[in-house]
Amino acid sequence: MGASGAFFCAQNRVTISEMIDTILGQKGKMSQSFIEARRVPVTSVVAGPCVVTQLKTPEKDGYWAVQLGFGEKKIKNVTKPLQGHLKGAIKDKKAPRFLKEVRLSEDSGLKVGDQVLLTDVFKVGDFVAVVGTSKGKGFQGVVKRWGFHGGPRTHGQSDRERAPGSIGQTTTPGRVFKGKHMAGRMGGDRVTVKNLQVISVDPEKGEIEISGAIPGTTGGLVILKRLSSGELEGIETVQAQVVEGEAPPAGEGAEASGESKPEGQAPAAQEAPKAAEAVKPEGGKNA
Repeated sequence: MGASGAFFCAQNRVTISEMIDTILGQKGKMSQSFIEARRVPVTSVVAGPCVVTQLKTPEKDGYWAVQLGFGEKKIKNVTKPLQGHLKGAIKDKKAPRFLKEVRLSEDSGLKVGDQVLLTDVFKVGDFVAVVGTSKGKGFQGVVKRWGFHGGPRTHGQSDRERAPGSIGQTTTPGRVFKGKHMAGRMGGDRVTVKNLQVISVDPEKGEIEISGAIPGTTGGLVILKRLSSGELEGIETVQAQVVEGEAPPAGEGAEASGESKPEGQAPAAQEAPKAAEAVKPEGGKNA
């Protein structure tokens, strides 16, 4: 590749990073990372590369957008209409497994078959929002699903500990209001977690580490969206979690950190003069 071709690729990558803020990925396992001697829980995500499967324009569709494909799927498991749709993205008899449309504000210059890499969208310190499908928990009662406290254990009510209790009134209104919290299927919902931070980016493996936990099962599809740029220095200012009670006020930081020895020694210092005073009269009598 000549110098002009390399310049074009670099310029195209800059355009992609400015236009596209979303990429698809696969959730990995949780681990931990250390930043300035501070332990940070992280979740590993295999993000990209995503292939462009469709372009949308205002003339034809009314808005700018690009459809991204992620993962692999054998061509024999893809329907004929979908094979026609993914004609420009099928390689080695494998088609993208997941598809996601990303809105754009203007033309990105991408073509069908182009790849969007992890490094085109994210860098270390960026704040991101992660969208995934939460784990399905099946049919659950009101205590687990909605946090009900349940009924009393005593006074002969041995079977009411996890019961929902009353679900309405009498003749007025004569019905159960819509949206009443009751037992039912729990989980399997689309969940978005915002303001997580990118801890590290590995371009070779295509992996990204994100602070905290993200929704979904291991190996499930997640959508990563860049919210704003940032730096990892902000993580250092996060206060450690207080194990018991609430966080102390700003003026009591020294007491919470275990530097309360001077106060503990104060009573002993005050009792010392009293002991001296008690010895003084005895010394006077002996004299």
